[in-house]
Amino acid sequence: MKALGGSATNEEHLEKVIEIEKIPEAVQNIMHTERQTKLAYNLAWTRSWLKLGGALENPTLGVWAVTEKGKTLSEEQVKQIPAEVQRQYKLEKEKKLKDHAEEKELPTEAKDWKDELLAVLISQKITADAFERLAQRLLRESGFVRVEVTGRSGDGGIDGVGVLRLALLSFQVYFQCKKYKGSVSPSAIRDFRGAMVGRSDKGLFITTGTFTAEARKEATRDGAPAIDLIDGESLCDLLKKYNLGVTTKKVEVEEVSIDPEWFGKI
Repeated sequence: MKALGGSATNEEHLEKVIEIEKIPEAVQNIMHTERQTKLAYNLAWTRSWLKLGGALENPTLGVWAVTEKGKTLSEEQVKQIPAEVQRQYKLEKEKKLKDHAEEKELPTEAKDWKDELLAVLISQKITADAFERLAQRLLRESGFVRVEVTGRSGDGGIDGVGVLRLALLSFQVYFQCKKYKGSVSPSAIRDFRGAMVGRSDKGLFITTGTFTAEARKEATRDGAPAIDLIDGESLCDLLKKYNLGVTTKKVEVEEVSIDPEWFGKI
C-alpha cells in the first residue's frame, strides 16, 4: 500500500502484491468462489484486519488508505495486529455492554448475493446464446444503441457490436461475452484484439469470471487499442444497477434477491 503512494483500489493492491511477491500465474488463478480468486480473498481479509487494527481506513467503497498509525508501524507490529484485534474483541464480548448494544463482529465468510447470481449465470440453464442476449440487454440499458449479437464461429471471439453515443460523438464498440468460472488469460485478450483489427479501436470483454493481472495489463498495453474489462464482480453490480434479474429491498439494511427464472427467459 505504501509502494502505491499510501492508497489503492482493491485491484491496484492485488496487482502490486503480485508484482512485489512475484506470484506465479498458476497461483493467481486458483479460485475461492465463482467471482473471486483465493489470492483476492486473502487480501480482502488482510485489509479488513488492518482496518480493525487502525492501520488502514476505507473512506470510499473499494478504496483503501494507510492511516497515520499505519505509517509508523514496523513489519513486526503489523504481524501482531490479528492477535491484538482478537484480544480486543474478546474483551468487548466479555464486557457485555449494559445497554445491550449490538456487539461488533469480525468479518465472516458468507455466500452473498453476488455468489448466488454468478452461480445462476454459469449454470447450464443459461446457454451461451442467452448470456450474449443478456450482454446485449445490459449494453442497451447502459446507453448503447444498435446493439447486435453477431457471435459466429471463426470470428475471433467477437460476439456482438454496438454504438455508444457520448454527446456529439459516437463510438462503435465490439464486445465478447465469456461464461467462465476461472480467470481469463492475456492470450484471450490478444485474440479478441486481433479480431477487432481494421474494424474498431474500442472493445469490451464481459465475463462471469475474473481477469489475471497479466490479462489486465494486456488490455491496456501501450501501443495497442485498449479493451475495457467487465469481470463477474462488476457484472453483478451492473445487473443490480439496471434491475436485470436482480431486485433490491431496503428495510434496515439493503436486501438483495436473485430471480433465476428471469435469466432463464432471456
